Amino acid sequence: MITVWVEGVGIAGPGLNGWAASKGVLTGLVPYRPAPFEPPPVTLLPPAERRRAGVAIRLAIGVGDEALRQAGREPRTMPMVFASSGGDGQTVHDILTALATETREVSPTRFHNSVHNAPAGYWAVATGSCEPSTSLCAFDASFSAGLWDAAAQVAVDGGPVTLVAYDLPYPEPLRTVRPIEGLFGMALVLAPMPGDRAIARLTIAPGHAGMGATSMADSDLERLRLGNPAARGLPLLTALAVGGSGTVCLDGASGAAAEIRIEPE
Repeated sequence: MITVWVEGVGIAGPGLNGWAASKGVLTGLVPYRPAPFEPPPVTLLPPAERRRAGVAIRLAIGVGDEALRQAGREPRTMPMVFASSGGDGQTVHDILTALATETREVSPTRFHNSVHNAPAGYWAVATGSCEPSTSLCAFDASFSAGLWDAAAQVAVDGGPVTLVAYDLPYPEPLRTVRPIEGLFGMALVLAPMPGDRAIARLTIAPGHAGMGATSMADSDLERLRLGNPAARGLPLLTALAVGGSGTVCLDGASGAAAEIRIEPE
């Protein structure tokens, strides 16, 4: 069991453009309209890197930056955990397409954007951070695995850690074998002690056998939760938006399942 405090939240996806605008949607006060979403350019990056940054990188950095701004934390001093089930599927598709041609010429930019820790590298360039970062993948349990990793670092090292989870659709034909719904990213700034910016306290415990995952009341949001691995965190964000006490369950293979008790600060 690990206890951490949430200081900042970032969110981006269809019909979910930032934490302030999304809280009403998650609590049911505002109707959810899943409008298409395109992450904006990352102004933190120098112009050359900004041009090279693909959608996955812009999505990950965007939600991380939003969460840290809300928390009032300096990005360059923050250890990071990046969790994604598939990384940049469009770039992988482009590389495979190039390898299927006679010339087999792969763009160097495409190649370095294809690695799973590309957002972590761009984050370091954007913020000037030399702090450690972790990039992990646990298929559909990537969000819960990332939450466990970030919370464990908070507990062991005694300092704040930011979790960024993101996933995007694959183009065809990869989409046929690995369908992902929409694009979605979220971030949480987790701290070891309550501070002036604390939103809620999370007590994270291992899930038990037969525990079902908490679902979303809105059918479209539930479709997003089930269809995008990073969006498995939507019930937790909903609990944070509501602001009361409650429990959220996250399913996950290989010990990643979690039962989370949320208490307001």
